[in-house]
Amino acid sequence: MEREYISGCLQDDMQYLNQILDVDKNFDVIYREVNIGGKEACMYLVDGFCKDDLIQKLLQYLMDQKAGDLPRDMHGVSKHLMPYVEVEVEGRFDKLIDSLLSGMFFLLIDGFEKALLIDSRTYPARGVEEPEKDKVLRGSKDGFVETIVFNTALIRRRIRSAALCMEMTNAGKSSKTDIVLCYMKGRVDEKLLAEIKRKIENIRVDSLTMNQESLAECLYKRRWYNPFPKFKYTERPDTAAAQVLEGNIVILVDNSPSAMILPTTIFDVIEEADDYYFPPITGTYLRLTRLLITLFTFLMTPTFLLLMKRTEWVPESFSFILLQEDPNIPLIWQFLILELAIDGLKLAAVNTPNMLSTPLSVMAALVLGEFSVNSGWFNSEVMLYMAFVAIANYTQQNYELGYALKFLRILTLLLTQWFGLWGYIGGILLALLSVCCNRTVSKSSYIYPLIPFDWKKLKNRLIRRRLPESGE
Repeated sequence: MEREYISGCLQDDMQYLNQILDVDKNFDVIYREVNIGGKEACMYLVDGFCKDDLIQKLLQYLMDQKAGDLPRDMHGVSKHLMPYVEVEVEGRFDKLIDSLLSGMFFLLIDGFEKALLIDSRTYPARGVEEPEKDKVLRGSKDGFVETIVFNTALIRRRIRSAALCMEMTNAGKSSKTDIVLCYMKGRVDEKLLAEIKRKIENIRVDSLTMNQESLAECLYKRRWYNPFPKFKYTERPDTAAAQVLEGNIVILVDNSPSAMILPTTIFDVIEEADDYYFPPITGTYLRLTRLLITLFTFLMTPTFLLLMKRTEWVPESFSFILLQEDPNIPLIWQFLILELAIDGLKLAAVNTPNMLSTPLSVMAALVLGEFSVNSGWFNSEVMLYMAFVAIANYTQQNYELGYALKFLRILTLLLTQWFGLWGYIGGILLALLSVCCNRTVSKSSYIYPLIPFDWKKLKNRLIRRRLPESGE
């Protein structure tokens, strides 16, 4: 029979908890019966989540208490007897069980209708080393990890303001995954914040199986066909802290080593931390170079395909770009095969052990590079341009943006092959519409401050300026 509140009879409460937690089968759910101040008591914990030395000291202290030292209720025990900071009193079984399974432990005392909930959680965690994907040449070398408390501390370390607010909630019927909303009071869009809270509270899923991606799909369910990223992810605490200070909302999900930033425009996606770790002129050059190369990765292969279909449009001074040999396989098929092959190489690199990565990389370069051209499968010009596209994709760290450009590039290639110049123009227009008609989570323009136009903010997006002093 399901019960809601602690009865105060220790044996009845223990019998109910032992049945719910199935302590006879779950070896890591531990309960310890003790005597505190002449009363029977029982402590429940999950092995591996609690600090053993702390539990030992607390038990030794509590078991040394005499009958006259024990307060009359659990609030008195919490205030006058418990020598620990993170303590609260709880009387509901569901709250106790949820807290226990998240890593806390609690104490029941016979005759007390409340339990003492003690937060001494410690999770297996790796060090806060620099992220592998989100590196910078200058700046801090720490990064988020899978433990949410460590991640909030990394942001708190950078923003020592009482206006910084971190609200915790959870989602998932079974997983009850912890979610933290980080924002600055007075700077955040309160309407957007309330909407995000409402959406998280209304999530009806069994678990957030893929952590942030599962949460993102629950928060934004429309326009799945638009490939451009609706959220920006970062594994860098300095980037997350900067976004919080700008008034954005940062969402941290337990077991995920990255932060989700919203709302996000296309300019937010393209920006990187290195833009701000160098002087303004260098930062501006890096930003504009990244933007220009991003455009090239989209236009390079469709433009070459169009010119090879209309060789008369190629000026005499640029005749060197023409194919030196007749293709054995149509160019469109060469491009599509190489697009697929590049993704295959990426997947192979992810799953290759480190000790084998170097020899396999050399072998792949020889076989897929020189031999594929000599065998007649691919033209050297096609290999050159696809190599540029593959390498240039890594000039920006956002993975979703790279695949958005890839999908639109393939579509533009197909349209160019089928309809020539009009297909090429149509592919570019389709890409522009995909960006311009997109909306952020807050339903604002995805290309603001370009539309609606705001020259001052657009200039700040394109040109790295010095940091303004307080009050400017």
